[in-house]
Amino acid sequence: MATVLRPPAAARADALVARVDDAAALPLGNGPEAGALPAAATAALPALEEPSRALALSDIITVKSGPGEALIRLAYRLGIPGHAIAAPFRRPQAVRVLATVDSPNRGDRAAGTALRAGYFLIHGTRLPVASFDFSPSAHHPPGVERVVHSFSWLADLAASTSRAEAAAEQVAARWLHAHGAVGKGPAWDTELAGLRLLAWLVHAPLVLGGNDKALKSRLLAAIAETATWLDKRSPGEPAGFGQVAGFAGVVAAGLLLPHGKPRRLFGEAGLVAALGDMVGEDGGVLSRCPAAQLGAIRLLTDLIACYDAADIAPPPALGVMRELLVPPLLALRHADGTLGSWQGQGAIGAGEVAAVIDASGVRTRPLATVGGWGYSRIKAGETLVQFDTAPPPRAKHARVGCASTLAFELSDGPQRIIVNCGGAALAGGQVPARIGQGLRATAAFSTLVLDNANSTAVLLHGKLGKGVETVDVDRKVITRPGMREAVRIEAAHDGYASRFGLTHQRILTLSGDGTELAGEDILVPTARGGKRGRIAFALRFHLGRGVEVQLSGDKRGASLMLPDGRLWQFRLGGDRAGTGEITLSAEDSLWVDGDGRPHGTSQLVIEGLASRGGGQFSWRFKKTG
Repeated sequence: MATVLRPPAAARADALVARVDDAAALPLGNGPEAGALPAAATAALPALEEPSRALALSDIITVKSGPGEALIRLAYRLGIPGHAIAAPFRRPQAVRVLATVDSPNRGDRAAGTALRAGYFLIHGTRLPVASFDFSPSAHHPPGVERVVHSFSWLADLAASTSRAEAAAEQVAARWLHAHGAVGKGPAWDTELAGLRLLAWLVHAPLVLGGNDKALKSRLLAAIAETATWLDKRSPGEPAGFGQVAGFAGVVAAGLLLPHGKPRRLFGEAGLVAALGDMVGEDGGVLSRCPAAQLGAIRLLTDLIACYDAADIAPPPALGVMRELLVPPLLALRHADGTLGSWQGQGAIGAGEVAAVIDASGVRTRPLATVGGWGYSRIKAGETLVQFDTAPPPRAKHARVGCASTLAFELSDGPQRIIVNCGGAALAGGQVPARIGQGLRATAAFSTLVLDNANSTAVLLHGKLGKGVETVDVDRKVITRPGMREAVRIEAAHDGYASRFGLTHQRILTLSGDGTELAGEDILVPTARGGKRGRIAFALRFHLGRGVEVQLSGDKRGASLMLPDGRLWQFRLGGDRAGTGEITLSAEDSLWVDGDGRPHGTSQLVIEGLASRGGGQFSWRFKKTG
């Protein structure tokens, strides 16, 4: 079945309605079929011609309301205070949190224990609270700013002990002292402000339950100010996780603060629209970032817990969206439970991934059909392949965008064989900031590079420029007499077409027993006859941590010994382009784990000169022990 993935556009409503109706009817629970689409319903879905187009959820599931609620929403949008709408002619109630939230999300106990000892533990780096610069003018790595200013560390403290109030008060007091001016500095990024407000309300007993009455008064005032600021800021925020987080904070405040109904109704409408703009029709976020996917699931779980605390039924769209978000995330989970290293993220740990999925209550299978999420998945025996078969995210969606098109990862059970370097989003912690840009480059991924150039331009601040616009994908099941079915995926991208007049096509075939992965990298001229001359190319296969490599005597192959003793053989096939000598070497590489720690590894590199008229290079990984 051939699929062409192109830039996002409006979704086909008929296919989406079918998926939304099925998802809304799915049971939540622990049974084997809970959260899984019925086979008949799946078969009935129309074919999607452009799977990377945006899911217009707001056009399909609108927030149900009568004329009265519509008027309340309109009045609040026009700026009439919530207390004047909810309780006209009455004195507004003092700010207070109306209910205690019991969220199933759990934080990192180790990070919480470190905070109790006086340190932030962020991406493996210890930062003393006493000397940390909270001021708006301070310059910290984005990952550090995200943890500190979003107050996600409150969940870590809650997981560490039942006596964490003192540590929470200490950090909150220092933060509030530094951020008296609303809207100033990186802390007032809409995403961070929305996550912070949600964290304050979900973990209110931690920060409001102490004996410091002055701090409690200041924090309640900050909660009210932040909610009002997000009321104004969220509607104008660009589509993406930032806008979703902003509206989530608005909705949480509407649920848990006095006179909140007008704010809640206003926030719900904005949140549903923002979710529709952030997520593709197959449930993958348009940033194609595993961390953003994980964060969206965690956010919705916290928000639904706020509804439970307020004893108010959430809009059906929130449950439906959480159901849609989980399968794409599962598609990027290796057998060891960790995620693949895509779009700037390290290999997010198995414990964190499992905790978020368990907290969501969604029980389902990994995404099988490639759509906007764009990561093809093949599994046979104990072998798993993840294959990036879609264009990179658009500039407006990219978080830490990477030029990774047609890269793949390969694992055998809990052992990773081929990986991507990952970790660009964690630069500034244990990953040196100076190499962050390099970790976003095509050479940091297990794919082909032409003339040491990126397949998509890598710009500053996580953005991407021109490059891959279209990826053609074709997935087939190959049946041979007396053998188990093999899966073959062909994909081609146009990222090098305008510069070099060549299209890169990659074919991966995994045998039915999972013991052999055959690959071909083909360069196809975009014009008849192609250009004259030759161009340098490199095929890079970054090896997993602990994989020992030994080149064969003829330098056409290598033995790969995995940490648990499994043995794989790599072999280079023939060069059908007549380009002269091709060399195979083992070079140093880098791999970033889920805690942000870089590890020295190795990579197999095939280098040579390819004809401008096209070329074809075959290779094979085979399990031998």
